[in-house]
Amino acid sequence: MRILHTMLRTGDLDRSIKFYTEILGMKLLRRQDYPAGEFTLAFLGYGDESDHTVIELTYNWGVDRYEMGTAYGHIAIEVDDVYRATAEVKSRDGKILREAGPMNAGTTIISFIEDPDGYPIELIGRK
Repeated sequence: MRILHTMLRTGDLDRSIKFYTEILGMKLLRRQDYPAGEFTLAFLGYGDESDHTVIELTYNWGVDRYEMGTAYGHIAIEVDDVYRATAEVKSRDGKILREAGPMNAGTTIISFIEDPDGYPIELIGRK
């Protein structure tokens, strides 16, 4: 068994694809409209779906925003250098929720950024 993808709902699919490709460096792997269901799916990631876990963005036609709720946590992405990755996100006008530094009560270096729909993303230093 393996995790295939995490699905996030988006209010503006093109804006979200731009964020994940231009700010986080993912590739758009596939995109498909489902007219009968009135939704579009886009899959993005750092490698082919056969070998990597990816993000599925779901755009339900006509819905431009969602309530976050309190149960959802975050996506985590491993990076070589959290300080550098956070600075790169900031230089591309990405939103920083928590600057890079040691985690609370630990030594692992992390930061938090936010995607255009408000989903938090943790950047974690490679161990």
